[in-house]
Amino acid sequence: MPIRRLPPETVNRIAAGEVVERPASAVKELVENALDAGATRVEVQADGGGLTRILVADDGMGLSAEELPLAVERHATSKLSPDDAGDYDLLHIATLGFRGEALPSIGSVARLSIASRARGQAEAHAILVEGGAVGAVSPAAFPDPHGARVEVRDLFYATPARLKFMKSERAEAMAIAEEIKRQAMAHEAVAFALDLDGRRTLRLPAEPAGPDGRLARLSAIMGREFSENALALDHEREGVRLSGFAGLPTYNRGNAAHQYLFVNGRPVRDRLLQGALRAAYADFLARDRHPLAALYVELDTAYVDVNVHPAKAEVRFRDPGLVRGLIVGGLRHALAGAGHRASTTVAGAALGGFRPGGYTPPPSAAGYSAWRQGGWQPSAMAAAVQSIPGLTEVSARAEPAWERGVAEDAAPAPVFDPVDYPLGAARAQVHETYIVAQTRDGVVIVDQHAAHERLVYERMKHEMADGGVTRQALLLPEVVELEPAEAERVTAKAEELAALGLMLEPFGPGAVLVRETPALLGETNVQGLVRDIADDLAENGQALALKERLEDVCSTMACHGSVRAGRRLTAPEMNALLRQMEATPHSGQCNHGRPTYVELKLADIERLFGRR
Repeated sequence: MPIRRLPPETVNRIAAGEVVERPASAVKELVENALDAGATRVEVQADGGGLTRILVADDGMGLSAEELPLAVERHATSKLSPDDAGDYDLLHIATLGFRGEALPSIGSVARLSIASRARGQAEAHAILVEGGAVGAVSPAAFPDPHGARVEVRDLFYATPARLKFMKSERAEAMAIAEEIKRQAMAHEAVAFALDLDGRRTLRLPAEPAGPDGRLARLSAIMGREFSENALALDHEREGVRLSGFAGLPTYNRGNAAHQYLFVNGRPVRDRLLQGALRAAYADFLARDRHPLAALYVELDTAYVDVNVHPAKAEVRFRDPGLVRGLIVGGLRHALAGAGHRASTTVAGAALGGFRPGGYTPPPSAAGYSAWRQGGWQPSAMAAAVQSIPGLTEVSARAEPAWERGVAEDAAPAPVFDPVDYPLGAARAQVHETYIVAQTRDGVVIVDQHAAHERLVYERMKHEMADGGVTRQALLLPEVVELEPAEAERVTAKAEELAALGLMLEPFGPGAVLVRETPALLGETNVQGLVRDIADDLAENGQALALKERLEDVCSTMACHGSVRAGRRLTAPEMNALLRQMEATPHSGQCNHGRPTYVELKLADIERLFGRR
């Protein structure tokens, strides 16, 4: 077959298939152009899921009349400059866009109009592109001193076959909203507004640049509860800086939709993030629960390649191990610093159970209908209550009396009240399962089994780290057949696996020989274990399978070796458990991510009873 040179219109439509997959892709490209132009305000409107109309307005530097025709020409961009030798450097890209493909690609499959006034110029101009046909530049009205208004109508009208692959208008609108949220999370100093089908959907004022403004922006998008339960990160290693916020383990979700990664201000989707989060939270969450996080990685542009995907949704790090290690280490450091802290949503859920709608009173003896109509008069019960012995007496205190007497010739010694401890002083044990403690400003309810399980588990981990993992030799070394690439990845991690008790070595080009396994695992499926490790290394770059199995065994042993529900504890035992929780990291959640205690503030309890 002869080789033919494709016409420009066809080339643009091919590029549109790569860059503009759906309306949200067009919005992404236009918003990134606005941000690269120095905009401090970005307004987006979308109708019909973005297929009917998209408008992106900004207050950036704008385009002059001479620049408008170049803006819609393929591979014309203001974001790359030649050096003295006339070469363009694609290894040090500091802008969000750089390909020069977005506007001509959109114009080839839609009706595109651009109106703009350049900063410092009195006149505004516009240009129109319909199905790839570029019109002439003409004067235009423009409401702002400078900036641009880019309008896209009838997206994919020139390629109607693409419309068959679009989702519903609602789904496309949700994708646009998600894209705006990601851009807003990456640029907290820029104000964003989004209208969908004429309805105000999002209004995000500009926040101060820095951690406080970033947390305020994240709170506006991910919910106020995120800011109340977020752990701050700020770490640097070998020129790579990690900042951002991650949620407490007890503040989790059923999917990974609320995990965000930003690299040099660019929202990206990367498997590296999910693997790092899984490794960092492995001790605290069940496999079907996921933490919330927004992480920001900043590094020299020479060490990250953004030119690996037409839509720039993926990046490639020169040293992915360094970035992964920094994320895992930073998250673990933040989690360790949280101590015994549990999320505030735990208390909110507990209080919600008492509020109207969260709790239904039982029907009266006269029947449910009589109770609803107010026919039940509990006067007899009120009289019975008055006769309960001990009701008017002072409540019993679980802790022993604290000595306050001093010698006559000695100065009074300061007395430390145990209610001033973070988890307070034990007052009672309820149903031989829950410890009720009083703090200075509230009440703490502790699940004694879940709390002690975490304490035992942390002690076992510490002992295992100090003494190493005990290994048991296989009677007959076992050969595990793998793909050559898988075998190479596994043997490259042999030293790391040996520290976890798994001794293996290469056995030909596509196999490994296993000689010893961790004693904790007992009789285990060596073939399945090694294959799981190979899969983990391919997906996450880490041998999480073995570590998780060891932790699962330790968790099970801790569960069986901890204080059981139903065991009656003495006051000293309850207070000792509270003090150990305060001194043990991660004691706010059990090994499966469930909270070990609930703290109810006195102010919330008073509001519950209408006292304030």
